[in-house]
Amino acid sequence: MKENREGIKGWLRPYKYGLPRFAYWLQRWTGVGLLVYFIAHVIETSNIVNGKIAWDKMLELTQTTQGHIILTLVIGMCVFHAANGVRLYFAEGGKGLGKAGRPEYPYNPLSLNNKMKACIWVSIALAALAMMYGASILFGE
Repeated sequence: MKENREGIKGWLRPYKYGLPRFAYWLQRWTGVGLLVYFIAHVIETSNIVNGKIAWDKMLELTQTTQGHIILTLVIGMCVFHAANGVRLYFAEGGKGLGKAGRPEYPYNPLSLNNKMKACIWVSIALAALAMMYGASILFGE
């Protein structure tokens, strides 16, 4: 049996293992990113208790190009995380996409069919479209 000796370096290269692993990796990182955004948003919003001057200073920080880029990324993370989560919900329930099989050697997952791959690509495409729309609103005239 060959051991995995790549460690963190292997974990940081999800593309090596195919589309499902990449979707898994994106699901985890978007979840972490949304948690960080949620905490920052609570801190930002709670700044209103310090008065109007403090609130206006905080708004000045968020209404910059960097702030708009972060919001565009958050939009993409939200849409991908939600769409991929719905895909996972249906896959685990075996509804319409195929149910995952028992992982025995050689592992050939039954759920990894063309429908599942298409759903992963749809999740990525929806996130990209949402980011483009959000960027057009944030950076538009």
